[in-house]
Amino acid sequence: MYHNPLFGIITNMTAITLDTLAITKKLKSSGYSQQQAEAQAEVLADLVENNLSTKADLKELEYRLTIKLGGMLVVGISVVAAIVR
Repeated sequence: MYHNPLFGIITNMTAITLDTLAITKKLKSSGYSQQQAEAQAEVLADLVENNLSTKADLKELEYRLTIKLGGMLVVGISVVAAIVR
């Protein structure tokens, strides 16, 4: 579960998964061998699961970037205030 106190967001972290059995069956019905179909389904599943972001991932990134930007603003204002004095 992901909790963002700044925005009051509570989200379950979900994973992106593919039905490799259904993909394998479709590939087999299209003329691929069992071994080829299974290999391609596994490669596709690996690419999707390891390279795509969920909405929860994006919300977490947004939260972290907001915190970093806030910190940079505080430092910037402090520097300007110190120069003006």
